[in-house]
Amino acid sequence: MPELPEVEVLRRHLEPLLLGRRVAGVRVLRPKAVRPGTGEELAALLQGTRFGKVGRRGKYLVFELSAREGARRVLGHLGMTGRMYLRATSGPVPKHAAVVLPLDGGKESFVFEDPRGFGRFSTDLGPLDELGPEPWDRGLDAGGFGRALAGTGRAIKVVLLDQSVIAGVGNIYASEALFRAGIAPARPANRLKPAEATRLLAAIRTVLDEAIALGTKAPLDFAGGEDGLFYYGSGGDASVEMERFRVYDRAGEPCPECGGPIRRVALGGRGTFWCPKCQR
Repeated sequence: MPELPEVEVLRRHLEPLLLGRRVAGVRVLRPKAVRPGTGEELAALLQGTRFGKVGRRGKYLVFELSAREGARRVLGHLGMTGRMYLRATSGPVPKHAAVVLPLDGGKESFVFEDPRGFGRFSTDLGPLDELGPEPWDRGLDAGGFGRALAGTGRAIKVVLLDQSVIAGVGNIYASEALFRAGIAPARPANRLKPAEATRLLAAIRTVLDEAIALGTKAPLDFAGGEDGLFYYGSGGDASVEMERFRVYDRAGEPCPECGGPIRRVALGGRGTFWCPKCQR
């Protein structure tokens, strides 16, 4: 599933393409994608509106649109392998298109393509209420982060995947941050010392910053291609992209720090990669 960096890179890509564009039509090809509303309701709300800011909250995109009657907001979620992009209106509709918005001028359309059907393009903003702070929020300091961890005995890797604790971190970057911080993923969160919590928060921010920087420089093709490391259709070399991961999906390979074998363990039903020598 795309995590915060992939969604942030997509946000930066889409905003200048959509800003000021008018929605000339609404086609809902997979009603499940707009739940709990209906395609008819979405069309009534968006027809004739203009795209404004494209925001991000955790792993969600928040599209702001304006109309004479007032502002509209749509929540976008890529699900497992969804893509959002602009394409020429001419030609066949993409096979897995869930929502298509023809834009002013008639030459381009915004497309939400969702092969596995787990994504969302909905006016229901309720999921945002369940999210914790963003990793870079000014209100999230080491002390507050440490207190949040002290309140639970769950494995620290599992806690990092809890979006109510910190928003946007998923399986890949949780493994990477724990390795950077030298913390074993199965350790109970309430057993972390204040210095370790401080180190972990810094590591989370670092791995996310690095992933966003890489994503904004990589040759991306949001409108096509196979599902790659960026999930939304990377046009880059997947083997090169993998080099940014120090432990994720590298079970059996030598640790980049100590040379010992990287291990894989399941925590909370998710594959977790770590180095037993470097992470305590």
